[in-house]
Amino acid sequence: MANITLVQAINLALVQEMEKDDRVMILGEDVGLNGGVFRVTEGLFKRFGKDRVVDTPLAESGIIGTSIGLAMSGLRPVPEIQFEGFLGPAYDQICSHAARMRTRTRAAFTVPMTIRVPVGGGIHAPELHSDSPETIYAHQPGLKVVMPASPYDAKGLLISAIRDPDPVIFFEPKRIYRAFREEVPEDEYTVPIGKARTVCEGEELTIVSWGASVVQCMQAIERTDASIELVDLRTIYPLDMDAIEASVKKTGRCVIVHEAPKTSGFGSEIAAQIMERCFLHLEAPVQRVAGFDTIMPYYKLETEYLPDADRIEKAIEEIRAY
Repeated sequence: MANITLVQAINLALVQEMEKDDRVMILGEDVGLNGGVFRVTEGLFKRFGKDRVVDTPLAESGIIGTSIGLAMSGLRPVPEIQFEGFLGPAYDQICSHAARMRTRTRAAFTVPMTIRVPVGGGIHAPELHSDSPETIYAHQPGLKVVMPASPYDAKGLLISAIRDPDPVIFFEPKRIYRAFREEVPEDEYTVPIGKARTVCEGEELTIVSWGASVVQCMQAIERTDASIELVDLRTIYPLDMDAIEASVKKTGRCVIVHEAPKTSGFGSEIAAQIMERCFLHLEAPVQRVAGFDTIMPYYKLETEYLPDADRIEKAIEEIRAY
């Protein structure tokens, strides 16, 4: 076992998959000599060479378009989009081509591609560097959308994503890249895509969250005497609604926490499905603690935008008192 950060866990997963399968390659802006803007790919250029760790021009559409061609030709590319705000130029390639290729060709071609994307706020970055667009891509059939909240899950989920026969968007919450360490097996292992995890069990209330917000949920839970069950989605799509349903039917109350703006955020979909599946078991309306319906603000105001333990604790107390 190794006591490592989320960044180190992702790096380890890439190393092990590249050693195991020579079809796996990395491409993106500054991923080679520089080791990536967050140093996630540090050391890989030296280890695997310029043909498997490729520094590309600053052209997101080109990065993804090239990766689609590589994937259809039998390789397993892992392109990196340097920040989530720059997924926009690649949207057409992702949603019009990568996501649809299996259906378009009646499975004659698939796109086994894993798009790595640092995501979310909390690092005081400039505009287009702190968004949470997971709902946009979860809405596109043909894509899997993954967002780990721990080093253990990051390694296991990334290995699963690379081995998946279809395109996966692998969102990496940059706020917790180096926030804490966790014991992670040094041997290869997988965490299944589409299966949530119960972080802690409880009887009074369910919190559903994903990504960096899971850490803030844990902080809020530690500050309350309530018996709270925390469900970390791990995968946005496909959604493990069975795990959420089982938890909410047990507790009767639910708070959903995410960084993205509240309106049409993925919490809305979860709340709707809870109403469809769990209505007669609810003791209170489902609550959402989310980002505000505005552009992510700069620097000092960023902390006011992001859901924190105070806002989550307030929602817990309100729903308990209902």
